[in-house]
Order: sequence, then structure tokens, then C-alpha cells
Amino acid sequence: MKRLILWIVCLTALTAQAQRNNTPIHKLQLAEFAISRLYVDTVNEDRLVENAIIGMLEQLDPHSTYNNAEEVKAMNEPLQGGFEGIGIQFQMIEDTLLVIQPVSGGPSEKVGILAGDRITQVNDTAIAGVKMSTEDIMKRLRGPKDSKVRLGIVRRGVNKLLIFTVKRDKIPIYSLDASYMIAPHIGYIRINRFSATTYEEFAEALAKLQTAGMKDLILDLQGNGGGYLNAAIDIANEFLEQKELIVYTEGRAAKRSNFSAQGNGHFRKGRLVVLVDEYSASASEIVTGAVQDWDRGVVVGRRTFGKGLVQRPINLPDGSMIRLTIARYYTPAGRCIQKPYNGEGNDMHEQYAKDLLNRFNHGELMHADSIHFPDSLKYRTKRLQRTVYGGGGIMPDFFVPIDTTRYTDYHRNLVAQGVIIRSTTGYIEHHRKELQRKYKDFNSFNQKFEIDDAFMADMRTLADKEGVKFDKMQYNRSLPLIKTQLKALIARDLWDMSEYYQVMNITNESVQQALRVLNEGTYEKVIAQ
Repeated sequence: MKRLILWIVCLTALTAQAQRNNTPIHKLQLAEFAISRLYVDTVNEDRLVENAIIGMLEQLDPHSTYNNAEEVKAMNEPLQGGFEGIGIQFQMIEDTLLVIQPVSGGPSEKVGILAGDRITQVNDTAIAGVKMSTEDIMKRLRGPKDSKVRLGIVRRGVNKLLIFTVKRDKIPIYSLDASYMIAPHIGYIRINRFSATTYEEFAEALAKLQTAGMKDLILDLQGNGGGYLNAAIDIANEFLEQKELIVYTEGRAAKRSNFSAQGNGHFRKGRLVVLVDEYSASASEIVTGAVQDWDRGVVVGRRTFGKGLVQRPINLPDGSMIRLTIARYYTPAGRCIQKPYNGEGNDMHEQYAKDLLNRFNHGELMHADSIHFPDSLKYRTKRLQRTVYGGGGIMPDFFVPIDTTRYTDYHRNLVAQGVIIRSTTGYIEHHRKELQRKYKDFNSFNQKFEIDDAFMADMRTLADKEGVKFDKMQYNRSLPLIKTQLKALIARDLWDMSEYYQVMNITNESVQQALRVLNEGTYEKVIAQ
């Protein structure tokens, strides 16, 4: 009773202070104090504060967010370019961890762990056949650099359990998926995110392609959701001349900041095609907008996502973080990259999340003439005075409709049930040595290997087992795509991601359109060199 009286006295004093200092912050403090001290039941004070922060941010814009400490760590790992662990690519197959590939030069490869090995124990704890979540397994495999973990491994052809002690190390996460010569004198580079290591990865790939005779470049940013601003600026700098504006930011409390090229880039002359789609966002749009506004290259694909809000990370004492929008991104021609968002709270977030679905329903992803821009959103490029449009996202110079002909419910179910990936891992497990003996290099594999009827029969058997109902018409429609995916996944397992994309890009219409633009003289009709 005495404590209650004391809290009421304190509350009365705080109320009087709040009346003298009638500010929102005092009001919030008073509410939190009253709930945490006087509410009838015990409350989680940390959760109360978190929910209050989330509630405030939900009233602002779709990209001002709160993340707890664990979410911050998971969010930063891909952008920082690495984590600490044992260094394997893996796939969960029927409650068992199957090693797809050990990271080249990583801890697992050093002790002799091989592709196709199955990890069944971690530090004498069984992880196979026990319904353990992938997240729990990853937590057991990861750990501080130089710490050790004991793994029990089942290897095909070996009757006993193999034991390996792996010393954990820093494992790189690459932001560059692929780089190769896609045609004579034409290089191809695909970037999946803009991280702390993206520029170094890009510069290395660019130099290798130029040594191989590259004169023109296809830069693939399809599906690239963005990342660090500095990485985007460094990549754009490779293409532009000195003092050419790359992007500028401006907000109510943030004065205009200009970011310009230094003129020391290594690809300022050759023809350039940038590939984008509706999932290309933020840093991807900064690079694309700069290339288009300076008439430095052409853009192929579909209108980009339209994420042009600048977030400042505000680190909180417990490791959590607020990402607060403080400004907007603008392209060199003055276009605002951010697409419109209306309303507030849940309604705003719901409508914003439906934007891509609305684009699809309105026909924008299939027909360029379904996209209408008012004259007020017209802008002119810096060099050739071509018309480009603002209002959210970057509209490509060459529109490529989304391909709906090969995608069927049957194919989607094969992917969702893991049938595609499990068919390839099972095939490789039984034929790895035969494949390595028969195909000494990727070019030989790419030219001669085909997915045969026996492979497809085994895949259909697995699909039936997983409850994927067979549909003959849909199967035949998706068959070329299914075979391409199977072959690409086998190539990835035997070599790496570059080889995966070399196979998949044969069916990627945006990539094929980029090649036509470069090879058929269309490029010069848009960009007068």
C-alpha cells in the first residue's frame, strides 16, 4: 500500500510537471510511467516501449522501421559482406543437412568436407531426423572466429560416421552473383545487393572481363533491392565523367547533398545496358537513374520498385535500431525516385504492399502502354535531352514484359515443395564422379549435357510423393523452364553461381533483349555516341 501511495505521489508530481512542460515527450513519459507502475497486472516494460516506437513509426512512411537487436544483426550480415561460421552452402533434404558446396578456401574445405556430405551431428547433438529448424541448425554451426565445432558426417560410399573438427572463420558473403563473357566483346555482371564489398567485387570482375576482350557491358540489377548508398555511388562512378552528378538527397531537416563522379572510372566509354525489373530498388535505382539521365547507357526491363527514401540508422542502447527516413533521393535530372504513398498507419502500409500486385492487375508488367505519366512528371536527360519520367521508379528505355507463358501452378508447386532442388541434389549425389569425369569444364557441360527422360521421370515420381498433382498441359508448358532450372542447378553445384546464370540467362528475356539492343544497332538509335 505504501508503494502504491508513493507511485501515486510520483505520478501526481510528473503530471504537474507535464502540465508546466506541455510537450509530447512529457506526455509519452507520463503514460509509460503510469502503465509500468500502476497497471493491475505485471507488464513487460521493454515490450511496451518497443510497441510505442513501432506505433509512432507506422504513422510516418513505409520505410521508417524499428528492428530489435537480433533483427539488426541478421539484417547487417549480408551488407557487411560476411559472417563467422564453418563455410558451406547447404540444403535441407528430408530433415538432413546436405552440403551443396564448401566455400572455396573456407574452414570446411580445409578439413576435407566435400559436396554431397550429410551433416548429422553438431558437437554430439543429432540434427538429422529430429525436426530441428534450419534457424536452430545455423545457430549451432555459426560461432565466433577461431572457435571449434565437432561435426559428424555421413559420406556416400563410406560405412562409418566421419568426425571432423572445424575451426570457424570469417565467411565472405558475395554481392556479385555472376560475371562472364556472354558474347564476343560483351561482358555480363550481375549484382544481387549493394554491400560493403560490392565495389571491390565489381572492380575485380570488370578488370577480368576487360582483359578477356570486353568492350560492352550488360549490368544486371534485376531483383536487386538496394543496400549501401556509398556502394551505389562507387559503381556509378565507374561509368560517368568528372563532376557529373550521380544523385542528390534533400529533406526537411537535411540540406541538399550532392554526390558526383570523380572521373576516374574504368568503364566510361564502352556501350552499357542496365537490366532492371519491378524488384530493383533504392541503390539499384540510383545507379540506373544516373546512367539514364546522363545518356551514358540504356535501360532494359520493367519500371523499378520506386524506393527513394533515405533512412538514417539510429542505434539504441540495447542493440536495437530505428531506421528513420530523413530525406529523398533525386536523380541528376531532378526526378524523385520514391513512388507515392498515401494515408497513414496500417492502411498506408497495406496499400503500399499491394503496389506490385496492382501493377500486375493493371497490365503494367505485360504492356508498356498501360503505364501513363502526366506531363508534370516529364524530365529531360542531361546530354541528349531525351524525355524521361519521374513519379516513382525508373522507366526503362526498352520495355520487356513479364513472361507468364512458362510459369504454371504445377511449376510453382514443384518449386514450393522443394522438388526441383531435391531432384538435382539427389541426381548429383549419385552421378557426381561420372559428371566430373565426363565434363572437364563448364563449356563442355553447357554444350552437351541435357536433362533426359529418365531424369524427368524421377522428378515426377518425387513430385507425386510430395503431393504435387500432375497436370499434363501445365507440365508441357513449363517443361523447357523446368529443364533449364534443373540444368542450371547442377551447373551451380559442379561449378558456381556464374555458371548457374550462364544457363538461366538463355531463358531470361531481358538478357536476350539486351543482346539484341547491342547486336542489332538499336543502341545507337537511342544513345548517339
